[in-house]
Amino acid sequence: MMRSPGRVVMHRCSVAGVQATAADTARSFGRHSHDTFGVGLVWRGAQRSASGRGPVQARAGDIITVNPGEVHDGSPFDERGRGWRMLYLDPRLIYEVASELGAPLPTAVELEQPVLRDDALALCFGRAFAAAIGATDGFDDALARETSFYALMAQLVRRHATVRLHLPTAKPIGGIGSLIQRAKARIDDDPSEAVTLSGLAAEAGLSRFQFLRGFARDTGLPPHAYLIQRRISLACRLIAQGQPLVDAAMGAGFADQSHMTRAFVRAFGVTPAHYAAAVRR
Repeated sequence: MMRSPGRVVMHRCSVAGVQATAADTARSFGRHSHDTFGVGLVWRGAQRSASGRGPVQARAGDIITVNPGEVHDGSPFDERGRGWRMLYLDPRLIYEVASELGAPLPTAVELEQPVLRDDALALCFGRAFAAAIGATDGFDDALARETSFYALMAQLVRRHATVRLHLPTAKPIGGIGSLIQRAKARIDDDPSEAVTLSGLAAEAGLSRFQFLRGFARDTGLPPHAYLIQRRISLACRLIAQGQPLVDAAMGAGFADQSHMTRAFVRAFGVTPAHYAAAVRR
């Protein structure tokens, strides 16, 4: 277990496809997203945030959730801060559970509410979090760990998710949205590439003003913030693969390692070194 300033802790987790984070801090987090599903429990204080599913106010005892790619932020109600624990789940884990519960394939899953008051789910979460960090006797057994995570994910899918057939997205026929998607795809395909506002706007066939306004509307972030978020996600993958931090920074398109570190701390409250210590086995 590694600690970072601000009392944000990313635990080393032995469960494949799962990250476990705990925080007790008055830090405010800027707008960011994750490539994973997130489910957590506020155990102290209260937090307000903006999410793709509306404004959020979560208090002690509440379950909080986030969908992959959902832009959100977070700040405490007051200077006393708040404490929460969070599990980030590889989407494939959720999709597999949804399939086992009878959902059609390929499946699209969306957690419906950003804040839940569900005592049974909170109990499942507590068991799964303990299993993730090895904090409770009995979870050194692979079967016990797997059972606790399955119970949590099954509760989420059955009671708090929209599950539907995921159909291939038809290519849009014209419109600013389709032009924005073209520029967004360029960033997604290679976040390390150096791009300019003028270049992205020109590729979309829009003025810079039209592009900025349309991009923020469609993605929830201005282009530069979206690019940094995609670079953070790429850096996470490179670090998990064992690349040295300086190489991961350069490979993800950051100017240098310190630039990557600042981006990590603003978004997640932990440094790349803490992230590396938690995800490398």
